[in-house]
Amino acid sequence: MDALLSRLFSSEEEERYILDCMGYFMVFMAACTFVSLLFENVPYGRYATSKYGFPVNVKFAWFVQELPAFLLPFCLVFWTSSAKTSLLPNQLLIAMYFCHYVQRALIYPFLIRGGKPTPLMSFVLAFVFCMYNGYMQVRYLSHYAEYPASWITQPCFIIGSVLWLVGWLVNVHSDHILRNLRKPGETGYKIPTGGMFEYVSGANFLGEITEWAGFALAGHSVHSSAFAIFTTVVLASRAVAHHKWYIEKFEDYPKNRKALVPFLF
Repeated sequence: MDALLSRLFSSEEEERYILDCMGYFMVFMAACTFVSLLFENVPYGRYATSKYGFPVNVKFAWFVQELPAFLLPFCLVFWTSSAKTSLLPNQLLIAMYFCHYVQRALIYPFLIRGGKPTPLMSFVLAFVFCMYNGYMQVRYLSHYAEYPASWITQPCFIIGSVLWLVGWLVNVHSDHILRNLRKPGETGYKIPTGGMFEYVSGANFLGEITEWAGFALAGHSVHSSAFAIFTTVVLASRAVAHHKWYIEKFEDYPKNRKALVPFLF
């Protein structure tokens, strides 16, 4: 892995510069995505459409598209001279990242019940994003990120870590609720209840947004911040779309439930 990276980059300074550029480019892409989502929803799940390519089995799609976000960082940590992985702040941040993607890539796809196929274009774009972001996040943390020895006692790290944990728990619990809405053999959609779904339509999205916002606060870098911004743009749009869809489909949908932020929005 080190040999491959040395062929791609002439020096560590060049690689660090590229990593920073990748972070800023992701912020730019978040802005472009925000504009595009004003006109059309991300085409997967209930919004899937054939104009974005032939359908890919949903379990296969989730597993394959998310796998680079786990596999590439795993190689970067264990098969390269990871200069910073011996430092506790870096270890904890890398652990947060892996905790999410072990669940998302290696567990979540195999728990999916039913689910609509994913259009090919959405599948390919998600695969590319996971590879791009996985490299950017973990290469920075494992080889370049420098934190003071006291960083884990700083308010930014403590608050960020708590937010990450709360967000991760909400996300996992909300996915569990959604999976168990239908009994075996049932089809169609139902109103989710329990957990944060009592307050918002996009409880799973709220959890993931909170998770990566906490990660960004704890990591304090353009790379983690860019990921949090991009995630917020995509998932906030999806939460709003879900909320409108639920209201239109179910006459008895709870009137006090918001789209994404409890009691507010």
